[in-house]
Amino acid sequence: MTAAARPRRRASYRRALRSADLRRLLLCNAVSGTGSWSYSVALTVFVFERTHSLVWVSTVALARFVPSMLVSAYGGLLAERFERARLLVVLNAVLALLQVALAVLVLGQGPVVIALGLAALTSMVGTVSNPTVAALIPQVVPEDDLAAANALNGTVDNLVVLAGPSVGALLLLAGGPVLAVLVNALSFVVAGILDLRLHVRSRPTDTSAGGRVHPVAQVLAGFSAIASSSAAATLVAFSVAASFVYGTDTVLFVSISRDLLGTGTVGYGYLLAGLGLGGLVGAAVVNRLAAWPRLGPVILGGLALYLLPDALMVVVHSPGIAFGLQVVRGIGTLVVDTLAITSLQRSVSPEMVARVFGAFFAIVLGAITAGALLTPLVLRAGLREALLLYGLGIPLLSLATIPWLVRMDRAAAVTAATLAPRVALLEALALFTASSRSVLERLAASATEQTANAGIAVVEEGATADAVYVVETGELEVTAVGESGGPARHLGTLGAGTYFGEIGLLAGIPRTATVSTSAPSRLLRIDGPAFLAALGDAGASSALVTGAAARLSRTHPSLPAPLAEQP
Repeated sequence: MTAAARPRRRASYRRALRSADLRRLLLCNAVSGTGSWSYSVALTVFVFERTHSLVWVSTVALARFVPSMLVSAYGGLLAERFERARLLVVLNAVLALLQVALAVLVLGQGPVVIALGLAALTSMVGTVSNPTVAALIPQVVPEDDLAAANALNGTVDNLVVLAGPSVGALLLLAGGPVLAVLVNALSFVVAGILDLRLHVRSRPTDTSAGGRVHPVAQVLAGFSAIASSSAAATLVAFSVAASFVYGTDTVLFVSISRDLLGTGTVGYGYLLAGLGLGGLVGAAVVNRLAAWPRLGPVILGGLALYLLPDALMVVVHSPGIAFGLQVVRGIGTLVVDTLAITSLQRSVSPEMVARVFGAFFAIVLGAITAGALLTPLVLRAGLREALLLYGLGIPLLSLATIPWLVRMDRAAAVTAATLAPRVALLEALALFTASSRSVLERLAASATEQTANAGIAVVEEGATADAVYVVETGELEVTAVGESGGPARHLGTLGAGTYFGEIGLLAGIPRTATVSTSAPSRLLRIDGPAFLAALGDAGASSALVTGAAARLSRTHPSLPAPLAEQP
């Protein structure tokens, strides 16, 4: 195992849950997700009781998935344009109002078409929260804990799959569809209150570049960002394949339960519960798998674990064994989805992350819809033929991706080897003693090397602070006029393994000194936002706080020490 993998392997679910904001996001997901699943059961019952038509029942699924697919990419754009925590509050308020309107319609036995329209609006508004939450998670946990946080979020989704339909059934018994819809409205109110307590804040971005970029181009930028990273695109492709198969499950489970297991309509929920339970079991291992240095075998194995049990279902007639196979499949799909989401969060720039996830969820929903629509046609050849096609055919096709997976792993290994000297340099600095290995790798990847002959001013006193510099080789002289005025004073000499430029960034002030090369030098330039983001992940070391305060006191003693409030 490489040194880069060791810190990630130590990342734990318990450490991720130390983030109060992550706990609130997970609780919101649990509350509103349970309400939404119970509402979907109630909506299906309402439509069937009014129409007595399975065609209308299938329209319920289309009214939920298709609008979500169409709106998802634009939802990512909204999550960039508005402050995300407040956006979640507004979304939950709108969702609660839509559900109240639906409850009134159901109570009055209103037209089914209007009910489906309200369901479509609910799906469209709710879809915006997916890229919003996915973009918030990297803000509320350190990068080392991203896989754990995503696995926890996936675990909540699986808990909701298990609990939601049961809650819906109980509410139907207690008060009919109206009660289930009203409880869903209440769940959005509770989620909105929890969102109000989020401390994290995002910075809204003008994705239109002052009106020069068309909204369509802004949305397409999310798709382009996924395609620009070969590793992320490969992992996303596997997640899309798994999503397509999930879409087939929504149809196949009905036939499997009726024709193979003899469990009737009850078996549909039974199989779905097995899939959800597998997601819970998978959460125990996915964090470690995400830390493996070679992700190719992991992602290929995860997809195989999800698909191959379908082929085994051909010879299975025991509900218990079928349930166990679905548990295995649930483990596989959690692995695939968690790796894809974590890869995107780590590889995409913060100002693009919400749009990328808007595009990602649009692709995923499109794959689910395609699977659900195609499977009835495949079933004309027979249930066993369909199971063999999906259970063996897709895994065999996925073997064709091995060259891409090998290249992905090799590229990652080459990148790690290339960055190793930079990482070692950053690791040795007192500046980053509080930063994890993964944070240092991210800084090393974003940094640029600069060379300068003797007599060059790298930073000038009074200029805007935009970067931190680390000296790889050479020698530089530090001078400053300071707030006292007069001629510039010599403050010291910097050699290899030292740094400068952090004070202006930490204090939000112009450069406090001029740093010039007294000999040919090679420098590592770390962009200001990347440096500050790294401190946000790990916190400032005591050496950084003490050193910055001491340097500032020599030139601007009247100014407060930067980060003075930190221990």
